[in-house]
Amino acid sequence: MKNDVLIDDQKKKSLTVTNLIWMGFTVVWGFGNVVNNYANQGLAVITSWIFIMALYFIPYSLMVGELGSTFKEGQSGLSYWIKQTMGPLLAYLSGWTYWVVHIPYLAQKPQNLMVAGSWAIFRNPKMVKSLNPIVLQTLVLIIFLLFVLLAANGIKSIKVLGSIAGTASFVMGILFILLMLAAPALRGVEVASPNMTSIKTYLPNFNLHYLTTISMLVFAVGGCEKISPYVNDTQDAGKNFPKAMIIMALMVTVSAILGSVAMGMMFDTTNVANDLKMNGAYYAFEKLGQYYGIGPSLVIIYALTNFAGQAAALVMSIDAPLKLLLSEADAKYVPNFLRKINDKKVPVGGYKLTTILVSILIIIPALGIGNSNELYNWLLDLNSIVMPMRYMWVFAAYFALKHYLNEKQGVEYKFTKSKSFGKIISGWCFAFTAFACILGMIPKEGEPFTSQWNFKLILNILTPVVLLGLGLILPSIARKEQAKNN
Repeated sequence: MKNDVLIDDQKKKSLTVTNLIWMGFTVVWGFGNVVNNYANQGLAVITSWIFIMALYFIPYSLMVGELGSTFKEGQSGLSYWIKQTMGPLLAYLSGWTYWVVHIPYLAQKPQNLMVAGSWAIFRNPKMVKSLNPIVLQTLVLIIFLLFVLLAANGIKSIKVLGSIAGTASFVMGILFILLMLAAPALRGVEVASPNMTSIKTYLPNFNLHYLTTISMLVFAVGGCEKISPYVNDTQDAGKNFPKAMIIMALMVTVSAILGSVAMGMMFDTTNVANDLKMNGAYYAFEKLGQYYGIGPSLVIIYALTNFAGQAAALVMSIDAPLKLLLSEADAKYVPNFLRKINDKKVPVGGYKLTTILVSILIIIPALGIGNSNELYNWLLDLNSIVMPMRYMWVFAAYFALKHYLNEKQGVEYKFTKSKSFGKIISGWCFAFTAFACILGMIPKEGEPFTSQWNFKLILNILTPVVLLGLGLILPSIARKEQAKNN
């Protein structure tokens, strides 16, 4: 009787394959991934999606599953995996990386809010495009500081609203694909891209420009480590977790391919607008409204839901990664000023450092980048360079797991039992990510070796070096503090 109760209780708590698929899909995927990568590669991105999903995303997801299953007692995820496999110092550095790569992300979010607000109010991007970069970034800084205050006061309602809006934006992305694919048959819409039936249209040109865009693909499919804690709540995880991850990867692949085809039907792949990254999603819903005779309703709905989702993401990205860093903080590596927490349980020292770093990254680019659209594109490209650097710690942790703990007992799910294959596949993913990040540093816009192109290149190199390098300096400050106290 007791065993029956335990089994029933486990069933109540366990996640089904379907639950896990949708959790992973919504964490990883978004309509912006389709727009940004189509803007970079046109319809050739379809071949790139197939490659990146098969040789990178699927093994990445399955490695995350084994790490989560092996270290099921760890609540902080990545930092805990590193601590158990590679020691406390590298665990601190992985936590620092996870936090600090959000600095460029935070620097761009206010821009996204302004773009969404412009479309919601004026139904066009003129509020942002017409601004001088200095004026734009000053407004961006003001918006960011306001959201720091919101985050510091623990505003929860915006997070709830953002969750609803995020789901709505996700649904809108799926809706775009369905409506656009049906538009030629239902509404007699002409396809914008020529030669869509030719295989050559979908073959990438493997030149330097193409190689610099790979980081955006890696950026698009990252983040599945967020679902690792749920591997132990999955029914028959050894069988169902890899099944769910493969199905989820196939769903992402189908969405990416069909979304790219829909973009090609709407926007000429041979003449991609230079502001497609900033405004492509809004142009898409504006055109859908015209095709189906419903005016600007779709673009306004998308702009409003996107605004709420971006606002919530900004608040959570100020707060959550910092608390994750400090939750496992070792006094040997993190100085007292960074660990200081006030009565509201707000890490005020971390908030101050966040504000300083983001403010610098908001203002400095405006001094050398000529217009608001280029500034937006550059910050998005910078995110694609910096954000995937945290994924490299996942692959390092998996390599160390196979090297040191491959025979650990009681692991419910394993991607592979082979120590050699595990080390090879994690080494491949690590090297590929590093390759994408390094080549992504080469600016994609402007004439090479002009002053503005050089300015972007210097910022692309210096930003990750400074952000990651700061994490190497803090342990020495912490040691001096400890020595002084002792």
